[in-house]
Amino acid sequence: MAQQKKERKTTRYRLSLLDDQTHERLWIMKFTRTSFILTTVSAVIVFALTIFSITAFTPVRTFIPGYPDAHSKRAAIQNAMRIDSLETVINSWELYTENLRRVLDGADPISIDSIMGRKDAARNAARSMEPGRQDSILRQKVLDEEQFGLSERRQRDLPIEGMHFFVPLKGVISQGYDPIVHPYIDITAPANSVVMSVLDGTVIFAGWNDEAGYTIQIQHENDIVSIYKHNQKLLKKTGDKVTAGTPVALVGNTGSLSTGDHLHFELWYRGNAIDPTKYINF
Repeated sequence: MAQQKKERKTTRYRLSLLDDQTHERLWIMKFTRTSFILTTVSAVIVFALTIFSITAFTPVRTFIPGYPDAHSKRAAIQNAMRIDSLETVINSWELYTENLRRVLDGADPISIDSIMGRKDAARNAARSMEPGRQDSILRQKVLDEEQFGLSERRQRDLPIEGMHFFVPLKGVISQGYDPIVHPYIDITAPANSVVMSVLDGTVIFAGWNDEAGYTIQIQHENDIVSIYKHNQKLLKKTGDKVTAGTPVALVGNTGSLSTGDHLHFELWYRGNAIDPTKYINF
């Protein structure tokens, strides 16, 4: 007769909670070794998933050191957009200065396609340079700037000779510029002719003066200020932003110092009055 196999017994455990004084059984839990391991692993997984969800989908993640918050991301995006805009402006100025130099030299202006192709070729050549060569060029550039007191910002400033001024008024210059007696010019034109801003800028004054009549002053970049006096009517007010060629006033004969319909025009550069006819083709 074959010997009957003995069944393997399962060890069971019991966890009880008793009252210390009355020994009354308050809570009891029975489990095996397998169920205990499964319960523990499940609890750890649920806890890890809960922590991950809280960290990934709630604002709690911003408290983690080094994690970028919404403000940092927004600032990074805005800085990237500003860099793209600055690159576009720099490319435009480089095209303008290159064409200006070629025109002054009597050569034909170049197209933007040729400049962009030249930039791409230069960029590819720079990428192929060895790191050591690039470092030496950068160090030499920094040493040269420190030696001569140059800065990138100063090099990017466009001099007044290279700026394009818009003609404020089409007319006849009745009185020219004199640095001592008459540091401005007078332009005669029919009444109510349109007076326009010579550059982009901001109106810093627009109002009445007993001697100059209706006057408007515009602040431009590079410490340039343009002034328009004896107008019949002002079309802009203080604080308005204007672009080159924007109508700002109408020619008139206002103020005690005016003897006829004309525009009294002044151009100031870094605190000094300059001759507008040297930079504007009236």
